[in-house]
Amino acid sequence: MQSIFKKKQTFAYESELAYLIHDDVFNVFRNIKSKSIDMIFADPPYFLSGDGITVHSGKMVSVKKADWDEKIDVKAKHKFNKKWIRYCKRILKDNGTIWISGTLHNIYSVGMALEEEGFKILNNITWQKTNPPPNISCRTFTHSTESILWAKKDIKKAKHRFNYQLMKEYNNNKQMKDVWPTSLTKKSEKRHGKHPTQKPLEILRRIIEASTQEGDIILDPFSGSGTTGIACINNGRIFIGVDNVYDYIEISKNRFLEEYKK
Repeated sequence: MQSIFKKKQTFAYESELAYLIHDDVFNVFRNIKSKSIDMIFADPPYFLSGDGITVHSGKMVSVKKADWDEKIDVKAKHKFNKKWIRYCKRILKDNGTIWISGTLHNIYSVGMALEEEGFKILNNITWQKTNPPPNISCRTFTHSTESILWAKKDIKKAKHRFNYQLMKEYNNNKQMKDVWPTSLTKKSEKRHGKHPTQKPLEILRRIIEASTQEGDIILDPFSGSGTTGIACINNGRIFIGVDNVYDYIEISKNRFLEEYKK
């Protein structure tokens, strides 16, 4: 694994298929060699935390998720998105792809940043939550979806991987659509600890199976509780996860150790 880095990289956890790095993501970006990553999945900060309230497990709770998710102004948000996406373009192989998830709070900036930094958007996947929390204000529609943008480098020689036939098989031998209904993240996937924006394993498994092959190197620059890593371990892909919150690194480590015991 050290071969993809410019200088020796320290890992908080390492195994045959999964590697965790506890550091600022931009430090890691600078240390990764150009065109060395096959696929990137990113769930960046949504910048939506504030003083509002929402419902979780039938209880009213604050929408403040963490300090890293505090609201910032539009210009600062877009500058941040352009910066990390620019690094992703450098380290991604020409035939590689990037998937980025988000809500209305950040996804429009992400989409614009992708195009400004030389990516072509392939799909806008809509994750439809089958059991969303209610809208307690009763002044807007219930927020029941998130978007996942799938993009490739906007260059003529870029031939991205899409395992079309496999996705068709998963969909009763019909073309798979860009709306993916699933439940919210299961409690069983949070037994080692909670992350405020943790995605269902089912979503990450589909993303990885759709756009990579066994042995590919997948980077998650905001890896949180390590769901991307679990999907990689289950499917023979090599995972590199980065997070600057050590508690999330610990949750990921414990999830990986449990997965290897199965």
